[in-house]
Amino acid sequence: MARVFVGIGANLGDAAANVRSAIDALAASPDVKLIGVSSLYRTAPVGYVTQPDFINAVALVETRLSPRALLAELHSIEARFGRARSFEDAPRTLDLDLLLYDDLSIDEPGLRVPHPRLHERAFALAPLVEIDPACVIPGLGPARTWLAQTTDQRIERLQP
Repeated sequence: MARVFVGIGANLGDAAANVRSAIDALAASPDVKLIGVSSLYRTAPVGYVTQPDFINAVALVETRLSPRALLAELHSIEARFGRARSFEDAPRTLDLDLLLYDDLSIDEPGLRVPHPRLHERAFALAPLVEIDPACVIPGLGPARTWLAQTTDQRIERLQP
């Protein structure tokens, strides 16, 4: 079984409910075993900044699916939530990102692991470090070291 971290985010509709429902959908996938989930975080948008704040979380799962097959499953879940990819960094009902897949480094068309901007984004790093404080990003080092470099990004851990 592969150990995988999945980033979860939303900022349209009831974003917190969408994130929680996406976690349930991920757990219901027959080829995925949900191991842990971070707290929810309210975060400022990155890139296209004139949009609502995001609600983000990270899930730790185990799976026998290949990275590409898991990515297809994540896209299928996004589609069920009405995800539209109108432009880069656009507002979204749901975003599921394959952040880490074991200690693999993959750079193929349509599939990059670790996620190429993981080390730059507090909204992914904070929940990742919450779940696994010793997490190492392949080729880059400890996630907590990168998190310390994102203090300029607004992020707020929400109460359960």
